[in-house]
Amino acid sequence: MILTDLSLVNYKNFESQSFSFDHKINCFVGNNGVGKTTVLDAVYHLAYGKSYFNPISSQNIRHGEDFFVIDGNFTHQEQPQRILISNKKGQKKIIKRNGKAYERFSDHIGLIPVVIISPADRDLITEGSDVRRKFMDGVLSLNDPAYLQNLLDYNKVLSQRNSLLKYFALNNTYNEDTLTVYNEQLDQLGTPIHEKRKEFLAQFTPIFNRRYAEISGGHEAVSLHYKSQLENTTLLELFTQSINKDKALQYTSQGIHKDDLNFEIDGHPIKKFGSQGQQKSFLIALKLAQFDFVKDKANQNPILLLDDIFDKLDESRVAQLLQLVKEDNFGQIFISDTHADRTEAVISSIHQSYKMIAL
Repeated sequence: MILTDLSLVNYKNFESQSFSFDHKINCFVGNNGVGKTTVLDAVYHLAYGKSYFNPISSQNIRHGEDFFVIDGNFTHQEQPQRILISNKKGQKKIIKRNGKAYERFSDHIGLIPVVIISPADRDLITEGSDVRRKFMDGVLSLNDPAYLQNLLDYNKVLSQRNSLLKYFALNNTYNEDTLTVYNEQLDQLGTPIHEKRKEFLAQFTPIFNRRYAEISGGHEAVSLHYKSQLENTTLLELFTQSINKDKALQYTSQGIHKDDLNFEIDGHPIKKFGSQGQQKSFLIALKLAQFDFVKDKANQNPILLLDDIFDKLDESRVAQLLQLVKEDNFGQIFISDTHADRTEAVISSIHQSYKMIAL
């Protein structure tokens, strides 16, 4: 998949801007705050229907305006694909493919595979389990529409169950039969989600380990562990065991929406025991493994977005990363950096076609 050109209107800090791109490497250079990351985020937005950095669509509208438009033209196997995303304050966001609006945004997911490597990825290590679940679900959903639909349905029923628990508390009442209906629906939806996540980690972990060894030189042992409350019981049993707690909390405290990924280095949590360099290498390996996994499932090269990597990584890790990018199995790449000379010196050594875009 190749993005040939992009147009932004009232998107974040851009009033109106258009870009045309090289089929291989595109470098956005300029001072901080000029919009380099915004352009990369717009590409991500076209693929996933939402911003990587702020998924609340209305907050991506330029200050003082009441709408934004992102318009991108792609080619895949010589077939054109025009994707347009628009959002007006107070109205529902619209995603169009070749002029036709999607009825369900989920139908768009998977058409344009994109992987981003950003300083914001540090949240995967430092923040709570919801961030790591989002990563796992995002990789799975990109090439498995059934998984994505199951996940959407599970979250919808979960919200309904939570609303019922709040109703019980507010009205000092309880109806076991009604709650059982939601429990059974969550069990039917959640159990296959749990199984898919287990299968995913079994396939993904060896890819991740290989990528980490390439980046780090193989000096440390790293691991990913899927942590789920369903390891030793069923969802229905969890709901039965936690009913009193759920009634007191007024939300569902157990289930696959509490799953997590444990990140370890030499058998210890990388959040506590990994150096800054080891954590950066871990995250890059995680994202490159995502690239490999998505590429294999989609049978095409994802677009790779490298946000601010030159400022956030030491020179040896940048060199290692770019050596990997030199391989022919990478497709179109977008890079942002503050120093044009540094970027061009490194990129020109890769001996691929490229375009420098000053902002």
